[in-house]
Amino acid sequence: MEILPNDFITRRTPDESILERKIEGAKETNKDEELMNVCKDFETIFIHMTMKEMRKTIPEDGFIEKSTATKIFEDMFDEQISNEVAKKGEGIGLAKMLYEQFKRQNVNY
Repeated sequence: MEILPNDFITRRTPDESILERKIEGAKETNKDEELMNVCKDFETIFIHMTMKEMRKTIPEDGFIEKSTATKIFEDMFDEQISNEVAKKGEGIGLAKMLYEQFKRQNVNY
């Protein structure tokens, strides 16, 4: 298991190189389920990054400044919501579209 850098606010889920290795693993093991899991992992990262960027658009009033703990909590909350959305049912549909794209391209897995 690779240990990722521990930056409080940045992404703590698999980075691009880990996703690439998972895709290669899915190709080698010939498992459709594993390929779908990789696509769902990507969807989770995409949703989390989208939520993170949306949160940045919310203006902060100067009365009470957000503490580091609050920022960490919000990031963890967004990450958990992203996981739940992507892993339950169809998610936002990105994983399914990616999966079908890989299948159409006849990826050697």
